[in-house]
Amino acid sequence: TGSSDPYCIVKIDNEAIIRTATVWKTLSPFWGEEYEVHLQPTFHSISIYVMDEDALSRDDVIGKVCITRDMLAEHPKGYSGWVSLSEVDPDEEVQGEIHLSVEVLGGQVSRRLLRCTVLEAR
Repeated sequence: TGSSDPYCIVKIDNEAIIRTATVWKTLSPFWGEEYEVHLQPTFHSISIYVMDEDALSRDDVIGKVCITRDMLAEHPKGYSGWVSLSEVDPDEEVQGEIHLSVEVLGGQVSRRLLRCTVLEAR
């Protein structure tokens, strides 16, 4: 139909932590959702999957963004901006990008929070 029903799943070390609302029938969704979650001291990466909800079959993965612990260490004030989606299935071509903000709060390793804001995609 030329449109999707996108939503996002945020995973920390492959464990789903957050699911945004679904935005129906669009290729340019706006979520504007902000979350704060406890961050394990041993975490390795944060992945944001953009999904296409499908009522009749399994939801499709549109693409993903992976932010590693090292990438966050390079941006001590957090990262904010548009990030290109990469493919999950090597046989699938991915086009699109997501606007997000990711920030680690708290100085003590044992009490860190992840603030993740999923803004929009195109």
